[in-house]
Amino acid sequence: MDGQDRRRRPTISDVAAAAGVSVKTVSRVINGEPGVRPALAERVLAAVAELGFRRNALASGLRSGRASATIGLIIEDLANPFYSTIAAAVAKVARGHDTHLITVSSEEDPALERRQFAELCQRRVDGLIIVPAGSDHAYTRSEAELGLKMVFLDRPPSGILADSVVVDNAAGAAAGVADLLAAGHRRIGVITDSPSVYTARERLAGVRTALAGAGVPYDDALVRTDVADPGRAARAVAAMLDGADPPTAFFTGNNRITVGAIQELCRRGHDAALTGFDDFELSALMPRPLTVVGYDVRELGRAAAARLFARIGGDASWPSETVVPTRLERRGIGS
Repeated sequence: MDGQDRRRRPTISDVAAAAGVSVKTVSRVINGEPGVRPALAERVLAAVAELGFRRNALASGLRSGRASATIGLIIEDLANPFYSTIAAAVAKVARGHDTHLITVSSEEDPALERRQFAELCQRRVDGLIIVPAGSDHAYTRSEAELGLKMVFLDRPPSGILADSVVVDNAAGAAAGVADLLAAGHRRIGVITDSPSVYTARERLAGVRTALAGAGVPYDDALVRTDVADPGRAARAVAAMLDGADPPTAFFTGNNRITVGAIQELCRRGHDAALTGFDDFELSALMPRPLTVVGYDVRELGRAAAARLFARIGGDASWPSETVVPTRLERRGIGS
């Protein structure tokens, strides 16, 4: 019997004590029975994830071999073509391994991410690919210690050592801003998601690198953060263009922000240059020129899936980070 077999596995009573509910309530939640108040169900699922409890833990013990021929994918937004492309790439690799894929969305909510994680573990998936919504993934340790294989996609994890597959965010943003600087722009409006998000933080770092390399000061007045959708992006562009000294170009931190910027620029008939991180569907048909920082989205999904199946197959090497390179692409009519 090895060290993992001797490790005491949590019981349903442990979960009940941690959640402050009865054993009967825990049983109803983990068996998907109706009638449990949502707040209680959330407490139970949080305790399940924290303790690493599984419904059949007492009966079947630790994970071993191909428990289910199923893997899980936790993404942020099923409606975003970026994530649907990743899901398609992962599914293709999974089919090649005769494995089913379950895809769920965290809706960019760390609490929902934890619940989805717990529910997929209850299904005894052989492994998980996670696009992190939260900033702390220490809650996954108990399942990792029991043998669950995990790969983090688009953002590295915090609180646990695990494989990750990411885009070269800083270098891509630096190249995009350097391209605008080379065209003569010195007042560049920057619009990004929250700096608490890894990708936004890395892309802002790339912006700073490019500006410093050209001797152009970083101006907080030209930067808008915490922009999460096209509507807010359009309003951010409008506010900067209505200022006393408006930018002559914009750098946008992701595809949804880019769409909002295009909407406002087209509404005004404004000719400000635009470079955005992430390519997007129909970018080549936009009614104005723009540049995108592109990369192979399918390769992100393929590389993450390949790494996961290597782990499931027994690869016990030290966790690695795979970095997918970026490239500048001219898009839009007249580009």
